[in-house]
Amino acid sequence: MNSMFTKIVRIVLGIMLVLFGANKFFGFIPLPELPEKAASFMTSLGATGYVLKTVGVLEILIGVMLLLKKWVAFALTLLAPISINILLFHVFLDVAGIGGALLITVLNGILIYKHWPQYKSLFQ
Repeated sequence: MNSMFTKIVRIVLGIMLVLFGANKFFGFIPLPELPEKAASFMTSLGATGYVLKTVGVLEILIGVMLLLKKWVAFALTLLAPISINILLFHVFLDVAGIGGALLITVLNGILIYKHWPQYKSLFQ
């Protein structure tokens, strides 16, 4: 659980989450042109006034927890539905942009696997 590989995966995922979460507030990474349905969906989420901000705050908090190695199993549990939704968004609405979604989902899966002993009691 404390291997160098696990540490690198945790830090890379934490940095990605902090950057993408902060980008939802400050817009320092330009967003790519989205297909019409994907753009419409994102516009709808933005119009709510809270969904994208809530996801951004969660991404930042989860990323910080991973970077500080605090409550990692809890952070990964919070990230699971977010990463799955990011992946599904790209599978159904923007296949061309699926690379980052796959990376986040795979890194989350690797870390959940590496921390599996902490989850075992949930499935007994």
